[in-house]
Amino acid sequence: LKSGIDILVGTPGRIKDHIQNSKLELSSVKHVVLDEVDHMLDMGFAEQVEEILGFAYKKGSENNPQTLLFSATCPRWVYDVAKKYMKDGYEQIDLIGKKTQRTATTVEHLAIQCRSSQRAGVLGDIIQVYSGSHGRTIVFCETKKEANELAMNASLKQDAQSLHGDIPQKQREVTLKGFRNGVFEVLIATNVAARGLDIPEVDLVIQCSPPK
Repeated sequence: LKSGIDILVGTPGRIKDHIQNSKLELSSVKHVVLDEVDHMLDMGFAEQVEEILGFAYKKGSENNPQTLLFSATCPRWVYDVAKKYMKDGYEQIDLIGKKTQRTATTVEHLAIQCRSSQRAGVLGDIIQVYSGSHGRTIVFCETKKEANELAMNASLKQDAQSLHGDIPQKQREVTLKGFRNGVFEVLIATNVAARGLDIPEVDLVIQCSPPK
């Protein structure tokens, strides 16, 4: 940072820390990209993002940075908030169109009702039927405790490992590499793994409860 860089990729909290510690200077920024803009402008991050952008934008200036906003979902409120950072003649590019509520036509969806006490046994059977002994399965849970308990449950016939926020980043990478390479067949994860995973040929994805 001290010697100057072309591109900075960071989370709002960490970028703000560097600005406050005088390690980062944004007055000459030419481009600003907000990825997952619906999250970035949501209540949790909006204040931090606005504070950061205040260092790079001058109200009414023609020399403000070009602003690029990316998101898979853009509710109306996102556009309303985004206008604060866009020039009047901004362009909206929609790569989804009317398919916002559609899922891949090659994927079959099933809803299975069972008591929570039966869940591990039912999961074991479902994985056996739909993924077999060698297929890959990802199971999403609400909590870290639930992920750990399921990963160690004897009802799962396949090897399983858990992935959640309490697991150090280095271990997460080892776990994901093992899953990709077929070292174990079932990955049981909280939403820490829900975004940005690149794992080819997953046969089955299970949500333990309706996703929020």
